[in-house]
Amino acid sequence: MVGTYWEWLRGKKPLVDAFLVGTVMLLSLPELVNGGSDRVAVWLVTAALLAPLIVRRMFPRTVFAAVALISFAQCVADFRIVPANIAVLIGVYTVAAGCTFRWGLASALVAEVGACLATVRYSYNGDGRKTTFLVLSVLVAGVWILGLHMRTRRAYLRSVEERAERLERERDAEVQMAMSAERARIARELHDVIAHNVSVIVVQADGASYAIDTDARRARQALETISSTGRLALAEMRRLLGVLRESDDVGVYAPQPGVAQLDDLVEQVRASGLAVTFEVDGTPASMSEGRQLTVFRIVQEALTNTLKHGGLRVSADVRLCYAGDAVVVRVVDDGRGAAAADDGRGHGLVGMRERAAVYGGSVRASPRPGGGFEVVARIPVREDGRMAG
Repeated sequence: MVGTYWEWLRGKKPLVDAFLVGTVMLLSLPELVNGGSDRVAVWLVTAALLAPLIVRRMFPRTVFAAVALISFAQCVADFRIVPANIAVLIGVYTVAAGCTFRWGLASALVAEVGACLATVRYSYNGDGRKTTFLVLSVLVAGVWILGLHMRTRRAYLRSVEERAERLERERDAEVQMAMSAERARIARELHDVIAHNVSVIVVQADGASYAIDTDARRARQALETISSTGRLALAEMRRLLGVLRESDDVGVYAPQPGVAQLDDLVEQVRASGLAVTFEVDGTPASMSEGRQLTVFRIVQEALTNTLKHGGLRVSADVRLCYAGDAVVVRVVDDGRGAAAADDGRGHGLVGMRERAAVYGGSVRASPRPGGGFEVVARIPVREDGRMAG
C-alpha cells in the first residue's frame, strides 16, 4: 500500500512540490502577518519567490534563474530578506540533483555570488559580515553537495533498475529458447514415433488386405499387430504431448526407451513382416539415458526407412558394436537403395544427424553399391565412462 502510494506521488511532481511551497509559506507566515507598512511588498516578493518552485523539477534551470533574478532585484532595491529567499537554496539543490555537474556547479557559483551581495548589502560591520558570509557559503556548499549526492544515488538506482530489467529480459529470453528447444525435441520424438508406427501399420494393413481372402489367420494376425502398434503409438504420443500441459502433476509418463529396449523394437519390426537380425559386439559400455535414447532412435528411424522405402521381401541387419570409447550403430538392408522414391519431406536422416551431433557423434547414411541402404552412426561414450568410473 505504501509502495503504491509512493509510486503515485512520484508521478505527481507538481503536487509534491506544492506541498513544499506550502511548508515554506508556513515558515513565512509570521513575516507575512507582521510585515508592517510594507506588508504588501512582502506578500508580493514571497509569492514571486515561491510560485516557481511548484514546477522546479520540471524546469529546474528556469526556476533557479527566476528566483535568483528576483533575489538579485530584491538586493539591488535594498528590500529586506524574507524567509522565502530560501527558494534560492532549493533551486541550487534542484539543479545539482536533476541536471549535469556543470549546471549544478554554475548554480552554486551564482548562489555564492548572491551570498557575497547579501553580505555586503545587509551586514554593516566587519565581524558580522564575516559571520554572515561564512554561514551563507556553508549553506550554499552544503545544499550543492546534497544535490550531487542525490543525483549520484538516483543514477545508481536507475542503473540497478535497468540491470534488473535486463536480467529479467535475458531470463525470459532463455526460457523462450529452452521452450523452443523442448518443442523441437518433442517434434523429433513425435516424428520418430509416428513415422515408425504408422509405417508398421501401413505394411500390416497392406498384408491384411492381400491375405484377407486367402489366409484369414494371417490377416487376423496382421490386424492384431496394427491394433497393438496403434495403441503403442498413442501411448507414446500422450507421453510426449503431456509435457506441454500447464500442470506438471497430471499423468504418469513412461521412461524414455534405451538400448535395453532394442530387442523389443526388433521384435515389433519382425512382427510387421520385416526380417531383422540383431547382434551386439563387445562389452556394453556405460551410457547416459540421453545417449541410449539417441541409439534407440537411430535404429528405429533406420528400420522405419527400410519399411517405407525398402520394398517387398526386404531384410535388415542391425549391429551394435562397443568399440572402446564409442558405440557404433550399423543398420544395413537389401532393399531398393538408391532406387527408392524420396518425396523430400522427410526429416529422419536430419534428425539422426542432429541427435548424434549433440553428443559429438556422426551419422553416415547412403545407398550401398550393390543395392540396399546403409546407416552407420558413431556415438562417443568416453564422458559417460568417466562419470561411471
